[in-house]
Amino acid sequence: MTMDRNDVEKRWHDPAAFRAAVIYVVSVVAVAAVAFAATVIWHSLIAGILVPVTLFLGGIGAFVQTYRVWRAEGVWPIWQAAGWILLGLFLFCLGVPVGVW
Repeated sequence: MTMDRNDVEKRWHDPAAFRAAVIYVVSVVAVAAVAFAATVIWHSLIAGILVPVTLFLGGIGAFVQTYRVWRAEGVWPIWQAAGWILLGLFLFCLGVPVGVW
């Protein structure tokens, strides 16, 4: 890996990191989907609260991984994108608990 890479450079390419980030996002969304299914089936407020909480914690986890990869001078924008995707889904799903209540 070259150490002279500029953070503004557009040639970020790391298939292994991309695959890991995609697996992470899909896993977090799958857990949130299970909580959503439980909310719909049982009209459970607690399960409804778990949907946005899961997505929020997943987004924070992705940002922690972003920092760790950045410190290791890796391709960190992949993980930053994963964090923003999960936080965007979190905002979208904030209404789930209100729908149950």
